[in-house]
Amino acid sequence: MEYVSALVPPVVMAALFIGVIVTMVKSQGGANKGKEDAAVDAALAARRDATAATGPAAAGAAGTASAAGTAGAGSGDARG
Repeated sequence: MEYVSALVPPVVMAALFIGVIVTMVKSQGGANKGKEDAAVDAALAARRDATAATGPAAAGAAGTASAAGTAGAGSGDARG
């Protein structure tokens, strides 16, 4: 019966993982998609405005710090 106790945790974790993925897929889009997109666009615009207000020197320093933090991550810049 040791094999049962050894297999139960991975099976439970796999079932929960599948549930999380299904929930994520089902929650994409729908009636609130426009609201979510508008909220993200507003946050990006606010960040862009704040960066523009502090000047190019501060923006360059912030860009260097963020580039150093993501070096080698293989992801592009999503700020647009």
